[in-house]
Amino acid sequence: MTTEQNKEYMREAIRLASESVERGGGPFGAVIAKDGKIIARASNSVTLENDPTAHAEVACIREACRALGTIDLSGCEIYSSCEPCPMCLGAIYWAHIDRIYYANDRKDAAEIGFDDDFIYEEIGKKPEDRRTPLLPLLRDEGLKSFRLWSEKEDKTEY
Repeated sequence: MTTEQNKEYMREAIRLASESVERGGGPFGAVIAKDGKIIARASNSVTLENDPTAHAEVACIREACRALGTIDLSGCEIYSSCEPCPMCLGAIYWAHIDRIYYANDRKDAAEIGFDDDFIYEEIGKKPEDRRTPLLPLLRDEGLKSFRLWSEKEDKTEY
């Protein structure tokens, strides 16, 4: 069930997306809300920062985590002007955000040149069949840090 408040948050994400385009960024915006108020807002700044990870959702998650002093955004909702790409969706899951609202979907994004579907399709393939191959290398040496983590008693699990 959507409420007027949900629509208000989404309108803010959409406003941020439009503002981003005017500044030279991509057409994406996001806000994160908790307990009835917006705690973070961000827009896409990939081209502005020369950073392919500077998507609105990722930037918004970073801001929300700083604002709340935690890596766990349970109890929060994210409002994105577009269905999150696979990277952003992964970040949303890692942050434990409770609910995702979006306006445009990945098909709408594809129509203007953002082909998130390509990445969604690649994820479903075997690593050796992907356009950019994933090649294992030095696994035995790499496992050392995993053993250290496993044995560490005072770690912060996430």
